This record gives sequence, C-alpha cells and structure tokens, in this order.
Amino acid sequence: SSKDTKVQSQGMPVLSQTEKACQELLSSVQASQQQLRVWTRQGDYNSASFAGSLAIARNRKPFTDGEYAKTFMLDVANELFDDLPNKDKIIKRIKDMPLSARTVHDRTIMMANQVEETQVKDINAALFFSLALDESTDASHLSQFSVIARYPAGDTLREESLAVLPIKGSTRGEDLFKSFMEFAQGKNLPMDKLLSVCTDGAPCMVGKNKGFVTLLREHENRPILSFHCILHQEALCAQMCDGQLGEVMSLVIRFKTLLDEVGNNYHGLLLHSNVRLLARGKVLCRFAACLDEIRTFLAMKGIEHPELAETEWLLKFYYLVDMTEHLNQLNVKMQGTGNTVLSLQQAVFAFENKLELFIMDLETGRLLHFEKLKHFKDVWTASEPTQNFDLRQLAGFTSSLLQSFKTRFGEFREHTRLFKFITHPNESSLNTADRSYIPGVSVSDFEAELADLKASDMWLNKVAQQKAELASKHMWAEMKKLQPEDQLIIKTWNVLPVTYHTLQRVSIAVLTMFGSTYACEQSFSHLNNIKSNLGSRLTDESLNACLKHLNLTKYQPDYKAISKSMQHQKSH
Repeated sequence: SSKDTKVQSQGMPVLSQTEKACQELLSSVQASQQQLRVWTRQGDYNSASFAGSLAIARNRKPFTDGEYAKTFMLDVANELFDDLPNKDKIIKRIKDMPLSARTVHDRTIMMANQVEETQVKDINAALFFSLALDESTDASHLSQFSVIARYPAGDTLREESLAVLPIKGSTRGEDLFKSFMEFAQGKNLPMDKLLSVCTDGAPCMVGKNKGFVTLLREHENRPILSFHCILHQEALCAQMCDGQLGEVMSLVIRFKTLLDEVGNNYHGLLLHSNVRLLARGKVLCRFAACLDEIRTFLAMKGIEHPELAETEWLLKFYYLVDMTEHLNQLNVKMQGTGNTVLSLQQAVFAFENKLELFIMDLETGRLLHFEKLKHFKDVWTASEPTQNFDLRQLAGFTSSLLQSFKTRFGEFREHTRLFKFITHPNESSLNTADRSYIPGVSVSDFEAELADLKASDMWLNKVAQQKAELASKHMWAEMKKLQPEDQLIIKTWNVLPVTYHTLQRVSIAVLTMFGSTYACEQSFSHLNNIKSNLGSRLTDESLNACLKHLNLTKYQPDYKAISKSMQHQKSH
C-alpha cells in the first residue's frame, strides 16, 4: 500500500501480522509474570500474617495485639537492620503485613476451621472413636460443654478437643444431649462408630431416665460403654479423710493469715479445696513445716489452741499429711492425656494393695510408709519415753479408706478382661457382653484368630519387652525417650498380619476408651485463661478457634495453603 511504501522509503521495517501477534503475546506473558511476582510477594505477606495470628492465639493474647506486634517489629527492625542496604524493603514488608484485630480474628477462624475439617475427616476414617464429656461455667457465668474425642490415625492415637459448646439456659441431660447432637450432625460425625463416653458422673450425665448417656443409648439403639471419671472417683474416696479427720483440716485452714504475719518463707497457706486433692496436700505440708513458728506466734499473742500440743490431735495431723501425700502420688500418676483405661485401672488396683500394706504398717507400729508420722513419734518418744502411742484408730481410718475404694470403680472392675486384652490377648478371654460393645466383631472370627494367636509366637508383649530390655541394661535415659504407652501398644497391634484383623479391631476399640475427663478439665483451664473477666466478650466461634490453636490439638494448620487461595489484603 501507499502507507507501507512511505514507511519503507523512510527506512523503517514493516511488521507482518504474525510478528505483531507474537509481540502482543510476549507483552502479555511478561505482564502475567510481573503479576505472578506481585501475587507471590502478597502470598508471603499473607503467610506471615497467618504465622503472627497463630502465635497470638497460642499465647492467649487478644486479637488487638496484632497491631502492637506489628509496631514492635517495626521499632526493632529499624534498629536491628540499620546497617543493611535493603532495610527500607524490610520495613515496607512489615508495614504491608496485615495484622489488624479483624485480620487476626479472621485468620484464626480460618485455621481453626481447617483443623476441624482434618479432625472430622480422620474420625470418619477411623474404626472407632470415644468421647470424654464435662460441663463447667466460665467467667461470664455461661455453661460450657467440653467435647474431647480419642481415635486412631495410623500408628497414632489422637486425643483432640472437638468443641466447647455454650449451653444457654438450663443444663439438664436433655439440654446437653440436644446441644451435642446438633453439633455432631452439623459436623457429620459418624455416630455409628462411637464406642464409649466418660463423664464426671453427675446426674445430668448418667441419670437413669433423662441423663445424657441414657438419651444417647436410646438414640443410637445399641449398647455404649459409660465410665465415671477415675480421677473424680478417687477424689470422692479421698473426701472420706475429710469426714473422719475434719477437725484436723478445719483447724489447719484457720491459720492461713497467721503465716503471713509470722513472715516465713511460705507466704501463707494455700486455700483449701474439697475437690482439689493436690491443693489439700500442699496446705498440710506447709502447715507441718511451719508448725513451730505457729506455736511461737500463738504464745506471743496469748492465743490458746491446746490441740497443737495434744498427742492424739498431732497423730491424726501427721497421719493426714502422709496419707494425703500417698493420694497425691496416685492422682499425679493418673493425670495427663493418652492414659489407657488399663493403666488407670491398674494404678487404682495397685493403690488398694498399698492401702492393705499401710494398714499392716500402722498395726505393727513400723511406720515405714508414714515418714512425717514416724518422725513425730520418734521425737516425742525421745522426750517422753513412757508415752504410749495407740495407732489402731489410724489403722481404722485406713481400713475405711480402703473400703471406700473397694466400693467404687465398678465399671472398671467389670471390664477388667476387656482392658487387659490390649496387652495380654493370649491370656484373656472375652465374654459375649464385652464383645457386644464393639460393633462389627464376628464371634467365630474372633475365637478362631485368638486360638491361632495363642498357639503361635506371633504375639509378644513388645511394650513390656522393650522396657525390660532397656532396664536390664540400665538405660534409664532411653526408657524416658520411649513413646507413650498407648502409642507403643497400637504400633504393636498394627504390625500383626491382616489375618488377625478381628483381634486388631477389638484392641483398637479398647485403646480409644477414656478413663478420665482430665482432657476436659484441661480445656476448661485454657478457656478460663482466654475468656477472663477482661476477655469475656469473645464470641463462641472465636473462643473455640483460640482453643483449637492451644495445647488441645496436635494438628498443625497449613496456613501456607490457605494463604495461596487468598488475595492480598493491605494493612489497615
């Protein structure tokens, strides 16, 4: 054309249609690459924002601390990177990182939802799951219903907080059951796989007609095992000491303010609690350590408390100090997560054997297991050799405590053979009642597989064997590094051939069972730390999200995956 001729005459090249198209495509690709680089940088900002939000939630800080954290990082970065050539770039990235209160809140909710989806997915994939349930009141006087699940995931037993459900209004069994079922149906929990529940034994939980467990069994139309928390039952047994030795404990409590005035190193006695056994033990031990100072103080003030010099009262007092210490040791042994019902049951049975030993110890006057009582007796005898000590009453107190233990823990005694199966299958025989609680167990397959197992050397108690081998070599440090007992047991079962799948099914069912509501108490402790009087305006959704990021889950949120699906949000 005349236009092309004119361009050529001026010495300028003429682009064909193909060349123009290629050039436009190249420009488009370069623009896309530039946009991709921008999006990548924005993804880094989002990931950093998620990491910050996770740290705020795990440290129980309010969402508004995001802005403070950002200001802190800017102030530190301004000094720390002052000699770096890219200091301005670093400062800009911190400024561009979203950490407003709303952003921290939204990020926390997103990560909690991701964790919850993983929990539900794993529960649906598991053979069985069990629940620990408890109800308590938070700082805003709202009832909260803690739901903890235990289920197998490969060679691991998960113990996870599914939710803390707010109960507005009354807390009858019907109310708790309705709230739980709405949650379970909303999250698609496989209720046909629910094997057992553990509660605090309150009437609203185990009531014969309208208790939570009764309503659950009726709804599922099948047997579901129910356990009364073993720690709660132990605390009820320990209250027997308060009944028979109440006059001793009541006098101890009166002296709380006196110790502050004396000015000793203990800074006062701890408050006594009828429920908290460990607190009672600390009260008694501190009182015993300060007894001479208390006597001195009373003499200076002219206050008379003749009990503190009476032999009978002092015998009861030092007996109570020692016995409470024994009960505390049992309590601590049964605390923590991951305990199997077998280990909890064995701890109680072992303590019952010790109580029989303690009775003999008191009746013979040896006092080998009563350190404080023996020291008092020896010192008093040295000063008054003619003093006669009658310890039969103390032996009677111990007999009453033993009887209290024997009359409790009924459900744990009833299923002893079932519990023992997880570690000694070749020595256990389950009856029809035991097997009826475990869905999908064929009686013929179970009996045939058990006969094969007993006749072969396939099963070895590898948990005990591994510990015994290390102990024989005095490798105590290595023993401490062993996985928790429940994890060792499930791994032992998982390595057996598939021909023992029915036995594996039974053992995994038992391993999921809760013997205590310790995990629920733990969730309430975290809840009270988060929802304090200053933070009581948290919504139910925000509260659950914060709980899921604390010690109540072993899952780690994949916030990088979440951030990739989000658009960049500028800081504000």
